[in-house]
Amino acid sequence: PDDVPGTLAFLEIQWNEFISNRSFDYFFLDDGLNAQYRGEQAIGNVATTFSFFAIFVACLGLFGMALFTTEQRTKEIGIRKVMGASITGIVTLLSIDMVKIVILSFLVACPLAYFSINTWLQTYPFHTEIGVLPFVTACGLVLLTAWATVSSQSFRAATVNPVESLKNE
Repeated sequence: PDDVPGTLAFLEIQWNEFISNRSFDYFFLDDGLNAQYRGEQAIGNVATTFSFFAIFVACLGLFGMALFTTEQRTKEIGIRKVMGASITGIVTLLSIDMVKIVILSFLVACPLAYFSINTWLQTYPFHTEIGVLPFVTACGLVLLTAWATVSSQSFRAATVNPVESLKNE
């Protein structure tokens, strides 16, 4: 392993000594295996890129929905604050609807993802079984991202002076 060119030269001499009617062609097994899976790696890179953009667009959509919801419920938020509601209560009130939508979308997407991944894995002679942990982790990360996106706008709406939201009435 320390002298690959010297070893290859020695092997070529030995090859030509015993089998002179064929040329000495060689390849390294790891290079051959890497070439076979290069396409899969490219698909993985493309999927990662598109997943990042999909998550970004979904967060923009959630932010837009949160902005719209808080704009529609400005008077309600002001009344709740005047009546003594806490900021945490208001943020929870505004975030719970979005969390329900995210959980519903996860319940729809989870079986679809499981069956598509399972179908893709069946194309390999040796494959692993997909477990529950990746789906639970994905659900947790999606909920955390959605909560952070929605809560930022909800917190901003909850900290506004109630007089400002009610003076237009």
